[in-house]
Amino acid sequence: MEEKKITNPLGIEKTGVLLRQFAIPSIIAMLVSSLYNIVDQFFIGRSVGELGNAATNISFPLSISCVAIALLFGIGGASTFNLHMGKGERDEAVYYMGNAVVMLFGCGLFLCAVTQVFLEPMLRFFGSPENVLGYAKIYTRIVSIGFPFLILTTGGGHLIRADGRPKITMLCNLTGALINTVLDAIFVFVCQWGMAGAAAATVIGQVISATLAIWYLAHCKSVTLERKHLVLQKDKVSMIAALGAAPCSNQLAMMVVQIVMNKSLKYYGFLSAYGEAIPIACAGIITKVNQVFMSFIIGISQGLQPIVSFNYGAKQYERVKRGYFQAIGIAFVMALAAFCMFQFLPRQITSIFGDGSEEYFRFAINYFRIYLFFTFANGIQPITSNFFTAIGKPRRGIFLSLTRQILFLLPLLIIFPLFMGIDGIMYAGPIADLLAAVVTLAMIIRELRREEYRGQMMSAQ
Repeated sequence: MEEKKITNPLGIEKTGVLLRQFAIPSIIAMLVSSLYNIVDQFFIGRSVGELGNAATNISFPLSISCVAIALLFGIGGASTFNLHMGKGERDEAVYYMGNAVVMLFGCGLFLCAVTQVFLEPMLRFFGSPENVLGYAKIYTRIVSIGFPFLILTTGGGHLIRADGRPKITMLCNLTGALINTVLDAIFVFVCQWGMAGAAAATVIGQVISATLAIWYLAHCKSVTLERKHLVLQKDKVSMIAALGAAPCSNQLAMMVVQIVMNKSLKYYGFLSAYGEAIPIACAGIITKVNQVFMSFIIGISQGLQPIVSFNYGAKQYERVKRGYFQAIGIAFVMALAAFCMFQFLPRQITSIFGDGSEEYFRFAINYFRIYLFFTFANGIQPITSNFFTAIGKPRRGIFLSLTRQILFLLPLLIIFPLFMGIDGIMYAGPIADLLAAVVTLAMIIRELRREEYRGQMMSAQ
């Protein structure tokens, strides 16, 4: 039988070169996305103070919800698109892209409506203290208007990357983030609009980013997206959701953990010398700083996705394996650098987001050093989870995505504080990280010992 000749660069270019081409723009795009939260935290911390920082942390579960939806249909749509393109099924692939776009924007509209209607009960459920609630309501009511645009930009970026244009994804996110930063400075410092100004700047940046993403999706490089491709098909949406379920589940797990953590910080903070607001404010800063580090890891995993999906679909298993190990190696170096920063510079990092009492800085320093102790091992789990999704094995990806957050961290957040008070929340983090890394190693070793990987290596020799 005559072999099908592969001409797509994903199937013939060196995996290291491809990973660099796809991962660097993905990392920048993720960093820019995280800047939305970091920039707001900076300006709010400098103008409003600790209560403003706490308010953005109370609102954070909704931001996580947006990312969850974006990954569900963004990575799911990108994976199905690349898998079918790798098989040579171009006409089928474009339907997955079109259905993903519709689901991204539609779910964003739904989340916006729910937030507007149930705003105060949601914020109370997320653990808002009374002295923080007013700030949180002002900020969240405005920010929620941008949910459809944030979801479309984030999820659409994965589809654009799958089309072979990772730099366009970076451009969409970078443009919105720069506009957000400039408007934040004007609205917060010049106009003195406080929480409302930071929220408005965020929404305007998201709308502009989404507009750029929509324009490019209408002018794809490898396919032509037509109106018929936007008609939802149950089998297409189901397949997209199945392959996007792992990264989505990870975000949903993060949201659940964030809510439980906020409630625990409020309760055990009240029983400690710190009070209710200080632990929530510090945890919000540290979560978002850690999100910057995780942007590197997630960017690498997203850059790996089209390489792995295409080559697995084309049955080039040696390239799949090589790309995975290269991604893990790069992630480990970055994780080690982040570990050193979190251990040696916690006060300096915290002070970027405004001044506070000595209790405020003491809690932040302890939280950085203890909760993020196993940062150097945090690269393997998200990359491996996305790896399983990219090769069409979503159940394994879902399981891995839930190990750290749900299987380990959530029970520890409930149990440890019963015996250790608020310190138990800090120690739950590193233990969950370690256990998740061990499970991930066991699963990937088992996968890479499968016959198809060994068989192609022997035939290549």
